Amino acid sequence: MVNGILKCNKIMVIGCPGGGKSTFARALGEITKLPVYHLDMLFWNADKTNVDRETFLLRLGSVLEKDRWIIDGNYSFSMEMRLKECDAVFFLDYPAKVCLDGVRTRMGEPRPDMPWIEQEYDEEFIQFIRSFKTERCPQIYALLEKYRDKPKVVFKTRAEAEEFLEAVRDKTK
Repeated sequence: MVNGILKCNKIMVIGCPGGGKSTFARALGEITKLPVYHLDMLFWNADKTNVDRETFLLRLGSVLEKDRWIIDGNYSFSMEMRLKECDAVFFLDYPAKVCLDGVRTRMGEPRPDMPWIEQEYDEEFIQFIRSFKTERCPQIYALLEKYRDKPKVVFKTRAEAEEFLEAVRDKTK
């Protein structure tokens, strides 16, 4: 897959919040020179309100029409739409503890993938992360199975993702 990724023009990065999807997507974008789009930036406003679903889907549609992209984020109602268009999928399927630690680490830090700085824990968001493995992963794996012709890489640890990125970097040198 390392050699193949350099030929991909449309890549999805999915996984539990706090898992590092945006960080992985940006690193992969730097290596492949593909533009990176963050679904959170298409969905959220700076005042922590969100756009309506129709506006979000219009924004996403304009990205999907492009010839080259990396899109990070889940937004399950749009996942199949992206799967139909992508060349490859990366799924960061990490334990909840890893993702919760990721949220703690980024608290109070500016992020290029979010239009505001998270200052406090949102208990509903924390519960979403805790239940992601049981509530969301089965749906994601079912969709990945439906689109089994799409190349996919599932990482179970951050170390696996870093090793992959390093291997891709080495191929581009």
